[in-house]
Amino acid sequence: MAMQDFTLPDLGEGLPEAELVQWLVAVGDTVTLNQTIAEVETAKAVVELPSPYAGTITALHAEAGDVVAVGSVLISFDLGGTDAASPAPASETQASAPELAASAPAEAAKSEPNLVGYGATPQGAGRPQRRARVAGSVAAASDTAVLEAAPHDAIQFADVVERPVERPRSTPPVRQLAKQLGIDLALVEASGASGVITRADVEAYATRVGATATAPAAAEPVETFEMPMPAAAGERTTRTPIRGVRRMTADAMVRSAFTAPHVTTFLTVDVTATSELIASLKGDRDLQEHRIGIMAVAAKAVCLALGRHPGLNSKWDDEAGEIVEHHYVNLGIAAATGRGLVVPNIRDAQELTLAELADAIRGLAETARAGKTLPADMMGGTFSITNVGVFGVDAGTPIINPGEAGILALGAVRRQPWEHRGEIALRDVMTLALSFDHRLVDGEQGSRFLVDVAGILREPGRAMLLR
Repeated sequence: MAMQDFTLPDLGEGLPEAELVQWLVAVGDTVTLNQTIAEVETAKAVVELPSPYAGTITALHAEAGDVVAVGSVLISFDLGGTDAASPAPASETQASAPELAASAPAEAAKSEPNLVGYGATPQGAGRPQRRARVAGSVAAASDTAVLEAAPHDAIQFADVVERPVERPRSTPPVRQLAKQLGIDLALVEASGASGVITRADVEAYATRVGATATAPAAAEPVETFEMPMPAAAGERTTRTPIRGVRRMTADAMVRSAFTAPHVTTFLTVDVTATSELIASLKGDRDLQEHRIGIMAVAAKAVCLALGRHPGLNSKWDDEAGEIVEHHYVNLGIAAATGRGLVVPNIRDAQELTLAELADAIRGLAETARAGKTLPADMMGGTFSITNVGVFGVDAGTPIINPGEAGILALGAVRRQPWEHRGEIALRDVMTLALSFDHRLVDGEQGSRFLVDVAGILREPGRAMLLR
C-alpha cells in the first residue's frame, strides 16, 4: 500500500495560511486526478482545491473552520500500486508552468505541485466511488454546484468531534435553518437523488416533530458588511473571528493609510447629459443586453483621463527607489459582497469599448458576489473606482488600494435644482471624490485629472476630442 500526504500549497502571492471551508470528499472515497476535494478560503478568495493524486483517501487532517498553515498536511492518500513519492505522470497533466515542464522526475518527486495553474482536466466527470459506511454514518460533502450558489458568509462550521462520523450533506443556509430550529441534520433524510438535504427536507422534518425557529432566518447578504450569527437571548455582544477578506481588507487599508500620504479632492458635476445618453443606449436594441450604466461611463472617462495624466496611473516602488509609470490601465472595480469588499480589476481596460467595459464590470461583480474571485484577479491593478452612490451616499474619502496612485469614488446621482444656461433647472447631479498618493501626484495633477473626468460626464461627446 503506497501512502502519500498532501500538504496545503501556496495558493498564490505568498499567502501563509487558508481556512478550510468545506470538505467535498470523505475518508474512504476514491478520487481522480484533479477532482475537487475541498474549498479553502484565503485572505483574498474562496478557492477550489483539486486533488494532485488519484487514489483512496485515508485521512483528513483538518476540520471545516480550521485555519491551516501552508505546508501543513491536509489530506492523506492510498495510491495503491503507484509511486507514492510523485504526482501523476507528466503525460496526464497539462504543462501550465514552464518550470514544472523542465523539472527532472527526481526533482518533481520531492516537491508538491503548486495549486495555482497546475494539473489536468479530470479524467472522469462522475462522483467519487464510496466504500460502504458503518451504520449511522452519513455523507460528508456538498455538491460543488450547490455550494457555488450559496452565500459564503452563511457557512456554519461543525464542532470538532473525535469520532469518524461525517457531516450530513447540505448547503450553508440549510445548516443555518436547522440550527435555528434545533434540528440535528443527521436525523433528516434527503428527498432528492443527489443525497443533499434541502430547505424543504428540513421544513418537512420540522413539521413532523413540531420544531419551531429560535431566531429569524438569515437574510441574503446584499452589502459589504459581515453578517454575524444572531446573539443568543441575554447576550449583549457578538464576537466574529477576524479572518478571510475582512482581515485582508483591514491589513491593506492600514498599510495604505500609513504608507501613502492621502489627499482627497471633491467635485460636484451636472451629469444630465450622461443620464440621457444612458437612457438612449438602453433603448438601442443592439446595446440593451450590455446594460450600460453610470459606472461604465465613468470607467471609460477614467481610462481616457489617465492617458492625459499618467501620474495617476503610476506606482511608488520604494524598494527600487523608482516611480513606475504604467502604459496600460488595469482598472480596479470595488465590489461589495457578503464576505467583505474585494477589488478585482479589468485588464487593459483602456482597450475596451463602452459596451465591453459594462460587460466586464458586471462580470466582475457577479463573480465577486458568488465568492469565486481568484487571488490573481485582485493583483496588478493600476487605478480603482468605487461606487458609493449605490448606497445613497453623496461622497466620501476613499482609501487608495495599495500599490496604486489613486481611487475615484462616485456619489449618488440626484435630481436637484442647478444652474443651467443662466437659469435654475432640475438637473442630474453627482459628486466625485478623488483620493491620490501625494508622493506621486501633486494637487494640480490630481485636480486636472478630476476635472477631465467630470468634463466627460458633463458632456460625454467630449470623449471624442480626447486621445
